[in-house]
Amino acid sequence: VQLQASGGGLVQAGGSLRLSCAASGRTFSIYAMGWFRQAPGKEREFVASISWSGGSTYYADSVKGRFTISRDNAKNTVYLQMNSLKPEDTAVYYCAAASGSSWPEYNYWGQGTQVTVSS
Repeated sequence: VQLQASGGGLVQAGGSLRLSCAASGRTFSIYAMGWFRQAPGKEREFVASISWSGGSTYYADSVKGRFTISRDNAKNTVYLQMNSLKPEDTAVYYCAAASGSSWPEYNYWGQGTQVTVSS
């Protein structure tokens, strides 16, 4: 499975961005997809995930109510709608996929996309 993330950029605090992650290859093996982020000097952290079949979603407490993860199975794409962005949301965002055999571990990772929120 290959993952291609896009949609990052520079936005003012309070603004919105939508990240996209397109999956290709053995997409039939995907069990769930997620978004993670890593800020400078910090460890990578979980942001949100969605199951590929049932659409169950999970969010980090820090983004609940502001971020929404969704999927389009026909396009093999997962989205992360980010609203009410804060400077502390600044990070490189990574999309990831977990196959059924690897879940709950994510075994496929895309390249990161930079999100910068200015105050």
